Order: sequence, then C-alpha cells, then structure tokens
Amino acid sequence: MTDMMVFWIVLACACLILEVATVNLVSIWFVAGAVAAIIATALGAPVWLQVVIFVIVTAICLIFTMPAAKRLLQKSKSPTNSDRIIGKEAVVTKEINNIKGEGQVKVLGSIWSAVSEDESVIPEGEMVEVVEIRGVRAVVKKRS
Repeated sequence: MTDMMVFWIVLACACLILEVATVNLVSIWFVAGAVAAIIATALGAPVWLQVVIFVIVTAICLIFTMPAAKRLLQKSKSPTNSDRIIGKEAVVTKEINNIKGEGQVKVLGSIWSAVSEDESVIPEGEMVEVVEIRGVRAVVKKRS
C-alpha cells in the first residue's frame, strides 16, 4: 500500500467520522472524492491526477447532490412544540422592553422570554399575540 493510498483512506475515514458526528452534510462530499482518489491510486494514477480526480468528484457531488439533499433534510424536519404558540394570544407577565432586554409572556400555560416586534415597550398585563420564535424568545405584537 502506497503512502498516497494511506493518505486518501485516512482522509475518507476522517471526513466520514466528521459527517457522522455532525449529520449536517458537511463532509460527505469529500468522502466521495477521497474514494475516487483511492480508486485512481489503485489504478496507478500519478499524484497530480489523484488530486484532480478528488477535486472534480467532490465538486460534482456538491453541485449536483447538495441541493437535493438539503431539500430532503428540510422536508424531514418536524415542527417543534414551540411552533404551536405562534399566532396564539399571550399575557405579558413582565414588562417587555427590548432595550433593557427584559420581558416575559404567558402563553398556553408556559412562561416565555419575550421581545416586542416593533421595539415598543409593552406593559405588564397587556394582551399580545405571538408572531414568531427567535431562538428562545417569543416575538410578540400588541393585539389590535
């Protein structure tokens, strides 16, 4: 086994381990390129050709399969429980003040940190509507 064969095998394994650890389609494309380079090495291709094959196969995988894979991953994501509060009425339990970074609402029996959609201060006791979730905060607007 040549040094380049070992290099490509180690690269393929490292990228595969990284992909398994992240599960975000970060490095699977490089695994395909490394496997192609392993085959080229086994067939006696010079190092420069192995590198070219690695780059071309990786690029082809990225260009042609990444968009389809991303769409598939997007479809497989299921909504979280937090999505169910969007559009619901909530009561402000602690004054919402975006500048101070303060505010809480109670919605569907749960207390959420909250921010105002339009940057306005919303007093405690006011009824609001949850319009979106940003991180761990509910974004709310005053009820019309």
